[in-house]
Amino acid sequence: MRYQSTVFAQLLQAVPRGWFEREAARHRSGRAKRQLSPWGHVVTMVLAQLSGARSLRDLERIVERHPGVLPHLGLGAVRRSTLCDANARRPASLFEAVAGRLSATLSGKRGGKDALRLIDATRIFAGKSVEAWARGGVKLHMSFDPAAERPVWFAVTSERVNDITSAKTMPLEAGATYVFDKGYYDFAFWASLHAASCRFVTRLKKNSPTCLVEERDVQGDGVLFDRIVRLSERLSSKRRNPFADELRLVGVKIDTGREIVLITNDLTAPATEIAALYKARWQVELFFKWLKQNLKIAHFLGSGRNAVTIQIMAALIAYLLLRIASLRNDATLSLQALARLMPATLLTRRSIHHLLQPPPDPTPPNPAQLEIAYA
Repeated sequence: MRYQSTVFAQLLQAVPRGWFEREAARHRSGRAKRQLSPWGHVVTMVLAQLSGARSLRDLERIVERHPGVLPHLGLGAVRRSTLCDANARRPASLFEAVAGRLSATLSGKRGGKDALRLIDATRIFAGKSVEAWARGGVKLHMSFDPAAERPVWFAVTSERVNDITSAKTMPLEAGATYVFDKGYYDFAFWASLHAASCRFVTRLKKNSPTCLVEERDVQGDGVLFDRIVRLSERLSSKRRNPFADELRLVGVKIDTGREIVLITNDLTAPATEIAALYKARWQVELFFKWLKQNLKIAHFLGSGRNAVTIQIMAALIAYLLLRIASLRNDATLSLQALARLMPATLLTRRSIHHLLQPPPDPTPPNPAQLEIAYA
């Protein structure tokens, strides 16, 4: 009989082991646990997300009940206390590196002027257990690529950290287009994007004064006005506005009938294109919704900052593994349907390619079977 690895092992093939071992050596801190290697730590936490484990005890029992699959997953015995110590003390940066590597796998050749990045953050309720450092909630900050449906940059902070504070630490991609809401209303941030030859689209606040430079002809359905403006030269008597170049205001009437004003440093693209770019921002909101509903990151297995960050990174890794498997196997199932299959099929020995394809049509009954042959 031909050997068949588990569905989980086939998902993990997207992470090159040689690269992982080199990366683990770079992120190693303190004495290594003999019973839980860095690979075993990552595998176990991703298993927790895909299987829907509600506690470290549940995770320990899942591993105990499948001793035959441990060796080919690179796992030894997993103890709850050992895993708890690893989540508290091992750096979350290794999980971030794995998520970054998987995200790069999905990137393809998109980049530069063709790249669209949606910046946003979502609050994740974490309960009273993490109130000591996060007041009961944490934030996942992200730059999202809607074309490849992948997170490009991500960070986990307390909910008290402002969105723009985290965004300023984000590496910029020269020539890319960044779309964000009014949570990133910071002229210095806009100036840094403009200096990197990036295009940005966001909304104008009502209390931001502008000086009209040019009134353009309105072109396109739903476009109310199209203007070239300048911002105020000074933010206060002692502070000069860091953004001194011309900007563009586009008034748009959205599907609900509400009127919004968009501001961008793109002075040439059609106004309808600017409106479409801002409308695409909702794709990152849909991604956050998918992540919370399907990978259950609202329930944490630890209370420390490091443990919470590790679990959120493990959820991103789980999503990326499913996304890569779906693309490589030309899946006919939706990603949500695939995620819901995981708890029942994750540790079964079957081809993931067959799992992602529709079931075969049932064989019709043979009418001859109902006939009685007479001698």
